[in-house]
Order: sequence, then C-alpha cells, then structure tokens
Amino acid sequence: MPANSRPFHTLLVANRGEIAVRIMRSARRLGLATVAVYSEADRHGAHVACADRAVCIGAAAPRASYLNIAAIVDAARRSGADAVHPGYGFLAENAEFAEAVTAAGLVFVGPPAQAIRAMGNKAEAKRLMLAADMPCVPGYQGTAQDDGTLLAQAAQIGFPLMVKAAAGGGGRGMRLVREAAELPAALASARSEAATAFGSSELILERAVMAPRHVEIQVFADSHGNVVHLGERDCSVQRRHQKVIEEAPSPAVGAALRARMGDAAVRAARAIGYVGAGTMEFLLDGGGNFYFMEMNTRLQVEHAVTEAITGFDLVEWQLRVAAGEPLPATQDAVRFTGHAIEVRLTAEDVPAGFLPQGGPLLRWRPPAAGRDVRVDHALEEGGTIPTHYDSMVAKLVAHGADREAARRKLLRAVEDCVLLGVPSNQAFLADCLASAAFAGNEVHTGFVETHMQAALQAAQPPAQVSACAALLAAGALDLGGSPALLARPPSHVVLDIAGQSWQALLHSGADGWHVSLSRREPEAPAVDVALRVLRADAARGTALVECDGVAYPLVFARDPNALHLFQAGRAWRFGLHDPRRKAGKEGGADGVLQAPLTARIVAVHVAAGEHVAAGQPLVVLEAMKMEHLIAAPFAGVVTELAARAGGQASAGAVLARVQAQADTPADTQTHDKEPA
Repeated sequence: MPANSRPFHTLLVANRGEIAVRIMRSARRLGLATVAVYSEADRHGAHVACADRAVCIGAAAPRASYLNIAAIVDAARRSGADAVHPGYGFLAENAEFAEAVTAAGLVFVGPPAQAIRAMGNKAEAKRLMLAADMPCVPGYQGTAQDDGTLLAQAAQIGFPLMVKAAAGGGGRGMRLVREAAELPAALASARSEAATAFGSSELILERAVMAPRHVEIQVFADSHGNVVHLGERDCSVQRRHQKVIEEAPSPAVGAALRARMGDAAVRAARAIGYVGAGTMEFLLDGGGNFYFMEMNTRLQVEHAVTEAITGFDLVEWQLRVAAGEPLPATQDAVRFTGHAIEVRLTAEDVPAGFLPQGGPLLRWRPPAAGRDVRVDHALEEGGTIPTHYDSMVAKLVAHGADREAARRKLLRAVEDCVLLGVPSNQAFLADCLASAAFAGNEVHTGFVETHMQAALQAAQPPAQVSACAALLAAGALDLGGSPALLARPPSHVVLDIAGQSWQALLHSGADGWHVSLSRREPEAPAVDVALRVLRADAARGTALVECDGVAYPLVFARDPNALHLFQAGRAWRFGLHDPRRKAGKEGGADGVLQAPLTARIVAVHVAAGEHVAAGQPLVVLEAMKMEHLIAAPFAGVVTELAARAGGQASAGAVLARVQAQADTPADTQTHDKEPA
C-alpha cells in the first residue's frame, strides 16, 4: 500500500465555500473530525461554522491564504489533522502541495504528486496521451514558446485554432483565434492571464473543433490496482469557456460510445498510475469522434450529477481510497438511473459580460431541497460575498426519470431561488433551461452565443406589477416610514432600472392603494393599477401583494441607494432617485473609465498625456480569478490617470479619463513612454 494511503481520523479541508461544506458533510458521516481553514475575509464563513475546529491561514488575497502551502500544512499540524482534502480550485491540482502534505506525514486525499504533475500541464498531458494512442486534437505542445515558433506552428495547424494555458483550466488563458492577424494579441493576452492565474505563461495551440460537445468521463482508481469509470457528463453549455450547465448522462452518448470513451479513460488512468478521483475531458464532434483535451486530477464541480444517477457519494469514495480501502464497487456494479442536470449560480452581472460581483448578501432563500433537488452552498443571509475568490456561490441539481423531467424540476428550483444584494446569473440560468434549444437538446459549446443572445443583452424593464411592488416595498423601507409594513408608502416615488426611470403617484382608496405608473419619457402613457397588501413580514422582507386582482409573493431588501426585489422568478434592483447621469455614460461615452467591479489593478498600459486609439488597452483588472480589460472608448488623449499597477480599485472608482481627439487642445503633447 502506498505511504499516502492509510487510515486517518481528522480531515483538514484546504478550501472554502460550498465545496468545503460538502466535503465535511461526507467526512462527518464517516465518523471523521473536520478542520476548516479560512482567510481573514472568511472569518464568519459557513464552512468555518461547519467544522469541528478552524484555523486562520492569512489575509484575504488567495496567495496569502488559500494558496499558501506552508500556512495550510502548519494549520494541519496545529489542529491535529492527519489528512488533507484539497477540494477543487486553489491547490487541488498542485503537485508541490501534494508533496508538501505527504512530506509532513499527512495523507493527501488525491492522486500521487507525479500523476498531478504529469497531467497538470496540458502540453505534457497531450504528449503522454499521444504516446498511449489516445485520440487528441491536432496542435502544438512544444517547449519553444517564442512568438515566432507559435506563429509558424499556427500556420501549419490552420485556423480557427485555440490558444490555451498549458498549466491551467477553467477557461482562463484560453482564446479562440479565427485568423492569423488576431494571433499576436491573443498570445499576449493568454500569457498574461495564464501567468496571473497559474503562475506559468506556457501556452499550447490546438485546431479548433467547431460546435463540438464537451463530454467528460469520471474515473476512479484505488491503491490496489482497481480502476473504474462512472459514466460521462455533458458540460457543453459554457460561457467564456467556463461551464454553466452540466448533465449526466450526455444526451449525445449511447451505450457503445460510452463504453469506448470509458475504456479509453480507464486505460489512460492506469498508464499514469492514477489513484483517486479524476476526470478525462473530451471534445465530441457530430460524427461520434472524441478527442482528448485534458485530465482534471481532482473532484469536479459537477460531480453531483454523477452522484445523482449512480447513487454513489464520490467524496466518500475519495476518503475511503485515501485510507487504503479498495473501491466500493466494480465496473459491473455501476448502474445509471434517470437523468440529472446541474447549474452553477454565480455572483455576476450578465449584461455587463458576466462581470464577477461581490458585496452584501441581503436576502438568500434557496429553493426547498428534497429527494430530487439538491442545493450545495455556503451562503448566509446578512453575510458578504467576497471579491477575492471565484464567483460561483451555489450549485442547484435536479434528478428525474428522464432529461425533460430533470429540466422541469431544475427550472422551477432556479426560479424559486432568491439572491438579493449583488447581481447574479439566476435569471440567465432560468432562460437557458427554459429555451426551446436546450429543451430540444440543440446543445454544443457555442450554445450561449448561438441561442441566448437576447438573454445576454441589457436587462429588460420589469413588468408593471414588479414596478408597483417595488414602489410599495420602497415605502416600507424608506425614510423611517411607518412600523406597519407597507402601511404608508410615499405618495410620489421615482424608480430607476434598466436605463429607464419610472414615476409613480399613489393615493389611498377604500380597498387599498391606487397607483398611476408611467415611464418618465415625453408622452409616455400612464397605467393605473389597484394594489392591496394581503400579508407582510417586515423582519423577513416578504409580502403578498395583490395587483389588479392577482396576488404575487415578493421578497425585498434595501441598501443605501436601491430597492432589491424578487418577484415572479426574477431579481430586480430599483434605484430610488432621479437619474442624474446622461444615457450612455456607463459605457465610457463621456471618456470617464470606471472600474466595473472591485478588483486588483494588474497592469496600466498608458501614461497621462498619452495619445490612444479607440479600443486600445489601458488598464487590466483582476478579480475572482478573471482578468478584465479596460479599453479606450474612442481615440483621444489620456487627461487623467488614477490607476496604479498593484493597487486596488473599488467598483465605480475612476481609473482614467480620455478626452476625444476632436476635443483635444492644440498644445497637447504626445508622450512617447513605455507602458507602465
């Protein structure tokens, strides 16, 4: 038995959020004590409260805490842990971390360091898989990384092609290049993001397989030579190369193809001496041909759908294998029942390009979990979503007898999920699940771009019932109003939303309130609505409001500048003031460039006084593991530069100001300086 496989009694989970809570749940059921680690930003996190003991490992920034190998190993020593589970993300696929854990005499709940190292680099992994006769996408995975070599190799591969970070995953450092002229900029951008996210700027090139499915095989191996696969998951619904919806089994994979892909995955796991949970990821084209992309040497975010259709607890399997036990089941014993679909709920502003968001969590009401619906999260109402970590805050999973049953259950669960305080992708997820294309299984990796463009546009104005409900809720929470909820709403309120301003005039009647609601536009007709409050709970921010004879349940909350409302499966944020900004100002049309989110300033590529072209990169921000490029909105001169590389920018902070070329004073000088 390998030295890394032996019984243990106390498990330290080197992660945070929902995955830490989920791992602790299985560990506790097996009789293990649990230890949480937390950063200063997570002191009050749910995973800390869930553990038997917890250790602070550093400041909020990941490199000072969750990526600090020495601090985590020391936390295990101080807390009495004798095993470490890395979860996913952070150090989960870091061979140095696995080595440090085992060198400290602890059990690492994961594969051997040599397997992590072999498969953790996409270039090396492809070389190994090609040697093992695994079908791979044609490309370049050589050690020469200069632009000349990469440009020459790209010409041989042909366009379109993919640029990928060799050391990473999750879509970071990945660019689709459709023609040769785009390649130099794509290489520079991918290198920068890869270096920030993974500490390595090494890249590989692959021929782009257009409109494929992304299908992965779950494999499991123990220290006794047993290897099985637990079927496939379809992860084709993605945005910016990051998974949005996952399901098992894949609607595009039948029994024969499953057997071929499963056999290939098992052979590959055996070839590298794998132990533990792993995932072989493939591209699947319309002809049933599959091509190896990479192996994730860890538990996947989407493992829950495999658990739903197999009935196995994959974390329990990990813990048993790490303790030296054989796999709990043989390949012949693996059975698949029904269909499962999962969505990832993220704190992101979808119309702004899925920009990650952080801030106070004013309301959190997950859908009721039951036999067929599972909600994995570590959120607490009244808490805060930090900006330092990944934007995923919860997973919702539904299981049904078939795909359509699972889809319907999950759609209802998503529409019942209340998250107020920060923007989220909740409505976007519901739109995806409800779309005819998804229901009809018209799914590939370009699904979002092909079918969901309307859902990606700026938020549409709410229905009149939502605006009226916001009006009443504003009265309940505004200006120290009556203690009796909704008893005395103001007679005149202006609400801003979706680039529009709504004006409402109220007067009381014998049967409730009457509202005259209109958009503040010339000649916009007013709509008269009759309202009554049937039930209200001030402490919980809930109400049942009747609008023109139809009753609607509401959830609402207030921050200093806005009213947040959840109604009919949608979250809305109404500004409670007259709009003072001109239309289009948010997009930089006035030359003022603001930080779209709280973030670290990674780079500043211009100097004050410098002439810039339209679209020229000016500032690069990094938050929640993603880079965000701030570009010049038009040609002109940088008249103000507040951004400083290495600093922090709060959401809405002015980073720079560009004066349009036509407005540039004649005596403005060009500064030929190197980018900062």
